[in-house]
Amino acid sequence: MRITRSARALAVAGTLAGVLALSACSGTGREDTSGDAAGADLDIAVITHGAPGDSFWDVVRSGADQAGEDLGVTVDYNSDPDPTRQAELIDNAVSQGVDGIVVSMANPDGLRDSVEAAVAAGIPVITINSGQGRSAEFGAITHVGQDETTAGEAVGARLNEEGQTGKVLCVIHEAGNIGLEDRCSAVASTYAGEVENLQVDGTDTAQVQDTILSKLQSDPSVGTVLALQGQVAVAAVAAQGDAGTSAQIDTFDISSDVLDAITAGDITFAVDQQPYLQGYLPVSFLQLYATNGNVVGGGQPVNSGPAFVTSDNAADVARYAANGTR
Repeated sequence: MRITRSARALAVAGTLAGVLALSACSGTGREDTSGDAAGADLDIAVITHGAPGDSFWDVVRSGADQAGEDLGVTVDYNSDPDPTRQAELIDNAVSQGVDGIVVSMANPDGLRDSVEAAVAAGIPVITINSGQGRSAEFGAITHVGQDETTAGEAVGARLNEEGQTGKVLCVIHEAGNIGLEDRCSAVASTYAGEVENLQVDGTDTAQVQDTILSKLQSDPSVGTVLALQGQVAVAAVAAQGDAGTSAQIDTFDISSDVLDAITAGDITFAVDQQPYLQGYLPVSFLQLYATNGNVVGGGQPVNSGPAFVTSDNAADVARYAANGTR
């Protein structure tokens, strides 16, 4: 029988209870909790599908690392866009007996066995970012992220309110990512015009720009290019300039470059799902679960977005993005 660090921590806590009961009270009759170490000896693995160097996932990692520092929790962050490799990282975390796992599930079916094995081993799992619809099914205690359908529907409605009538080109930068596909489908469900998906390789910025440029040059009906990632949006701005069209550029997710482009009028709006929260909150939730038995969410996902960033509030958001937290 494997004894997890959490179980060992509870056993130690029980042994020390008598000693603490005698020593915890001061002369005022109040408990003295100043020496508590809330996250002591807790190891949490954060395993995402983000590609190395992706600005979005850098912010997620910043949130997780800061939560670990704030709470005294050891956070081991790893990422790999390959679901097979991501599953192996989960399996390794289970074999190491971590106290909690945070995982993004862009390809839920590829991670099912590993996530369910972690849950079966008694390790609490929280999913983030992608895979919300399968999170509870796999046994995760909650999900932190943006509901992609809600966000996509809001984008379609906003485009209608702005009077957009041309074709929306929804640029999918990661093949097989169900969250990205859900965004585009949801936009199409509320937008009054046509929505066409365009597949690109998000790891090759030059290819992304060339593919969007070619589409803009060959299809004058495109009125809006909707990127699903900040770096793709910046490439779309360059492509739009080269094509000489009046197509509007909008995007999901923000970065310093995106905020600069919004301020300059090159991007109309961005949908912010606040990735810092997707790193910070699950680490804090797992710490609370391990030390106080708390389960956050009441069986429902914890939404980190969506929120719209426009020229009206871009400067305020940029102050935080400069710190790597937005």
